[in-house]
Amino acid sequence: MGIFDGKVAVVTGGTSGIGLAAAQMYVNEGAHVFITGRRQAELDEALKLLGKNATGVQGDISKNEDIDKLFDTVKREKGKLDFLLANAGLGSLVPLLDITEEHYYKTFDVNVKGTLFTVKKALPLFPNQTGSIMVVGSLASSPAFSVYGGTKAAIRQMVRSWIQELKGTQIRVNVIQPGFINTPAYEQLFGKEALPLVLEGMAEKTPLGRVGTPEDIAKVVEFLSSDDSAYVNGIDLFVDGGAGQY
Repeated sequence: MGIFDGKVAVVTGGTSGIGLAAAQMYVNEGAHVFITGRRQAELDEALKLLGKNATGVQGDISKNEDIDKLFDTVKREKGKLDFLLANAGLGSLVPLLDITEEHYYKTFDVNVKGTLFTVKKALPLFPNQTGSIMVVGSLASSPAFSVYGGTKAAIRQMVRSWIQELKGTQIRVNVIQPGFINTPAYEQLFGKEALPLVLEGMAEKTPLGRVGTPEDIAKVVEFLSSDDSAYVNGIDLFVDGGAGQY
C-alpha cells in the first residue's frame, strides 16, 4: 500500500534525472505514471526500471500534436489525471553575443510553449477539478545561460496567473526551484572531464556543503502531490541547500 494508490501521474521528461526519480517515487507509492521522452531508446530503458505501473509516450513537448498524443493516451488508458509534473526542458550555454534565433526559439518552444500547453491540455483530465500541478523552474543565472533563465522566469510568471484563473477549483499549481542537482544533463553541459571540478565548486557555493540529487527533488514532488500540501498553492519551493539565499 502506498500513499498514492489508485492515483495517476504524468511526468514529462521522465527518462532520466529529476523526471525519472519522480516517476520512480510515484510507482513506489502505488500510482500509475505516464512518462514522456523524445528518444524511444531512453524511454524504453526508463520503463524497464519503473516496471509495469509505468507507461511511456514518446514525444516532444514543443509539438502540440505530441502533447495531444500524451493526454489522449492517459484518457484512453486511465480516464483521469491526479498529478502533473511539468519537468521537460532543455538549456545550453550560449554567451550573449553568440545567441541565435534558432537557439532562442528552440529553448522557448520547449521550456515555455511546451510547459504552457502541457498544463492547458492536462486540465480537463483532473477529476472533480482536484489535483496537483508542479512546474520545474530553475535558479540558474550563470553567464551564457540567459535564454534558459529567461524561460524559467516566464514559467514562474505564468503560474502566478494560472492560480488566479483556477480560483474556485482545488487544482494547485506550484513551482519547484532546484538548486545544483547532479543529473545527466550536467555532463552534457560541462563535459565529463570538467564535471568533477564543476560539482566541487557547486558544493562550495551551497550552505549545506553538497550538490543535490534527483531524489531530493522527488521527495518534494511527493510532498506537493500529497494531502500534506493541501493548502500550498502558487509558491516557489526552493530545493537548493540554501544556495539561492546569497
